[in-house]
Amino acid sequence: MKSKSIIGVIVVLCVGVGIYLFVRSRHAPATPAGSDEENPPPVISVQVGTLRRVTLHHYIEGYGSIEPAPATPNEPAAGAALAASTAGVVARVNVVEGQAVKKGDLVMELNGGTVSVEYAQLEVDRQQKLFEQHNTSLKALQDAQAQIAALRVLAPLSGTVTRLNARPGQAVDVNTVVAEVVDLNRLAVRADIPASDVNEIKAGDAVQLLTKPPATATVSFISPAVDTNDNTVAVIGILPPESGLRPGQFVPLRIMTAVHTNCLAAPEESVVKDFDGHSIVALVNGDEAIQTPVQTGFQENGQVEVTGAGLKEGSSVVTMGAYGLPDKTNKIDIAKPAAAAGENTATNSSTPEGQ
Repeated sequence: MKSKSIIGVIVVLCVGVGIYLFVRSRHAPATPAGSDEENPPPVISVQVGTLRRVTLHHYIEGYGSIEPAPATPNEPAAGAALAASTAGVVARVNVVEGQAVKKGDLVMELNGGTVSVEYAQLEVDRQQKLFEQHNTSLKALQDAQAQIAALRVLAPLSGTVTRLNARPGQAVDVNTVVAEVVDLNRLAVRADIPASDVNEIKAGDAVQLLTKPPATATVSFISPAVDTNDNTVAVIGILPPESGLRPGQFVPLRIMTAVHTNCLAAPEESVVKDFDGHSIVALVNGDEAIQTPVQTGFQENGQVEVTGAGLKEGSSVVTMGAYGLPDKTNKIDIAKPAAAAGENTATNSSTPEGQ
């Protein structure tokens, strides 16, 4: 009897709870499936940048070496390798490395196989006196002068002795480079540019040497031939006087081949690829971010040239968080950059190069 009573009580309670839930559901407002209250849109935290009007440049980058400027129709080459005009033994070296010399200065003297430089000089002096007294021929005097000239190495240009390769007592011949002289105010940079890029370069283009301090050269020569060993073309740029660079120095550089002024540019981190590989930016409209196709151009100093429908100066685009955004977000939250968080004062915006 007691078990039946307990079961009856449980049945009555279950019926009562069911009736309560039924009545409550009849009086509660209906919530449509898929409504905003049931599935509220996600809020995506992003950072934004601004579309700006700037000047951008196109560069071809590479490396070059500093060397003496080549000869021109108006000037000889700015560097020369010196050699004796006859075989002999070095008698005296009259300069040291780093010494400034003028064209015609005596750099080195040799003793020949049959005559010393001292004897050759005495012979010149003797023939000169005899010629003045009309006791010798002009040819005899000229032969004596030619003999001592062959034993002397003179500077062929004004400049600096950058290298000495011979010392007293050393035997040399006509193939021995005994010294080098360079005019350090007439230097050039030579860069080997891939043949696929060289057609963009023209004489007069600026060559920016990324040295400390930086220097700028001007393209003066583009080789008509391609080096088949590495498929490159030699490009030479003339440096201004007193550039502070040294022959043989290896430097990074970039050649400026074009300039776009007053072009619309976006921060480079805002330009991303969609699933089809097309460039897009997420254009901010209120609390929405809308994917907008763009065509890109020059890129420099963190800015990318962009063109496309709906883009205008001053518009905001998503930077941090741009990758992976849906085609159109229902809600974004614009966060401060990490570097600016907690700052009470506004930071100054930088101006892109050339603006």
